[in-house]
Amino acid sequence: MICSICKKGETSVVDSRPTEDGTAIRRRRLCTCGARFTTFERVQYRELMVVKKNGRKSVFDRDKLSKSIYIALKKRPIDTETIEKFISQVSRSLEEIGQSEISTNTIGTMVMDGLKDLDPVGYVRFASVYRNFREEKDFVQFVDKLNVYKKT
Repeated sequence: MICSICKKGETSVVDSRPTEDGTAIRRRRLCTCGARFTTFERVQYRELMVVKKNGRKSVFDRDKLSKSIYIALKKRPIDTETIEKFISQVSRSLEEIGQSEISTNTIGTMVMDGLKDLDPVGYVRFASVYRNFREEKDFVQFVDKLNVYKKT
């Protein structure tokens, strides 16, 4: 493994353990330069292709999904472990669909459904980007729909 600080490949594993949900192995590493960092080892079932709204295709990037979820949950009272479990759950669910091509709509809906239960603020933040809110009224309409669902 290449060190992110000195860019040399002279690292050793200091600690290795499975993640809580058992879908990955977390390894703490130590470089000869003294830097410590964590890596994760996961099973890749198949290469998923994401079909974008314009028809273009790209390889599914778990890190891109992770980044968007972390942005939606920034400064929210949710620990990293819970967020990582959620990301793993979404990734696993996408793989379990059994298709090699997944639409961005499917991914976005899956993330929104999960965020709705995990954190309402994160849900609205993610929706604002995913649904491309342009004006204040877009937020108001979306939140009003949420309140209608809660009252029934």
